[in-house]
Amino acid sequence: MPELPEVETVRATLEAHLLGAEITRVEVHWPKMIQDMAKEAFQALLEGQRIQAFKRRGKHLMFVLDHYVLISHLRMEGKYYIEPQEAPKRKHEHVTFYLGDGRKLVYDDVRKFGTFHLRTPDQLFTTPPLLALGLEPHDEDFDAMYLKAKLKRRQQAIKTVLLDQHVVLGLGNIYVDEVLFCAGIHPEKKAHLLGLNKVAKLVACSQSVLAKAVALGGSSIRSYTSSLGVTGRFQNELNVHTKKNHPCKACLTTIRKIVVGGRGTYYCPTCQTKR
Repeated sequence: MPELPEVETVRATLEAHLLGAEITRVEVHWPKMIQDMAKEAFQALLEGQRIQAFKRRGKHLMFVLDHYVLISHLRMEGKYYIEPQEAPKRKHEHVTFYLGDGRKLVYDDVRKFGTFHLRTPDQLFTTPPLLALGLEPHDEDFDAMYLKAKLKRRQQAIKTVLLDQHVVLGLGNIYVDEVLFCAGIHPEKKAHLLGLNKVAKLVACSQSVLAKAVALGGSSIRSYTSSLGVTGRFQNELNVHTKKNHPCKACLTTIRKIVVGGRGTYYCPTCQTKR
């Protein structure tokens, strides 16, 4: 699943190729992806809109248009392709944006889980899906006191809590595993039991892990690979995620895999104890 670093890579790549492009026509082939309006209204409102900027909030990709903001969530396996308009329709092509320069932007999604919301600028943070989300690790106010306040009443495992986008925005399964390893915290540790020093370590590790992942273009593993000519390299830097039965890089203990909150979770039992 694309997480913050992967979505940031998509954002930057689309910006490099599509900034200023005019959307002349839109075809929606899977209407369930369009939220809060009929596909006909979605198609009509986007016609003639020019792409002014690409932004991102957490895992949400935003197309800033003349009068609207198009919010795209890639979910499990969503991808974008930029192709000539005469290119044949892809098997899993569900939304097609035709551009004034003879190209088309294709949204491709094997599982059909991706979503699109069309909002006016004043609705952007006052309506779902961007309403009431948490802070990103690199936001100015994301510090130990902020995170401690979010954790103090949460009795679930810290792995589960960090996946909650109302607590930390942008982290997903891959990067939570890596952040917890960096911070030396067992994924099943109860969130409310973490002291301020450990929470501060979580903040620092969230920032450093994501910064490195963004710099390396995210992770190209399993369900997520780039479709825009950019291949992520952070998978080569993973310490625990997907490393079951491999030796820990820090202590050589065998990495284990467990299930926490229904999610496959990797950790080092020596570096990440429950104490």
